[in-house]
Amino acid sequence: MARCTSCSAPLLANSNICRYCGIRNDIDLHAQNYTSLNQSERICPECDTAMHTIELAMPTPLHVERCERCFGIFFDPGEIQILLENSVSGVFDINKSLMRTINKERFQNKSVKYVKCPDCRVLMNRVNFGHRSGVVIDQCKKHGIWLESGEIIHLLEWKKAGGQMLHKQHSASKQEPPLRNYRQSTAQSQDPVVFTNASDDLFDSLTSVVMSLFK
Repeated sequence: MARCTSCSAPLLANSNICRYCGIRNDIDLHAQNYTSLNQSERICPECDTAMHTIELAMPTPLHVERCERCFGIFFDPGEIQILLENSVSGVFDINKSLMRTINKERFQNKSVKYVKCPDCRVLMNRVNFGHRSGVVIDQCKKHGIWLESGEIIHLLEWKKAGGQMLHKQHSASKQEPPLRNYRQSTAQSQDPVVFTNASDDLFDSLTSVVMSLFK
């Protein structure tokens, strides 16, 4: 559990503000040293103020934008994956129980809010990051990903529990060709063999159920 850098009290999940001393703690990048560079032209979608560009010390330095008020971070496409790879290593097992615990502890029933991309100022899409990460990110397909303060810590814990491995397995399984049933027509019709997707009926049924939830 993360602790306040001022009084060492435990911090609440997804919060960098200490409930005891009121100090806002900077985001924890798991020993990733960074250098603050210049003010960026990109605007924080939460505070509506200019963010600052920071350089993360990695084998190949990574430049991201951070808001100095709310500590939210904006990553260009592909940068969040680079950060995860360099911040958490040596993960060889998938611990689904730990993932469920992490998501339960960090769950917050927040109201759905769409925010603007710091670059193009167009409303971003809300996307569930990875498989079972429990983190809904704000994403602009062209410019990148916005993470609120605390969400990056959640993703780091998710990866340490094997979340990224699980996501890769899930993505690979979705790319496998579907099983097919063979259905031969009656002798009277003399039609050729027809190939049908065995999962079509199940998919249609599930789609109907999901769509009914949004009516």
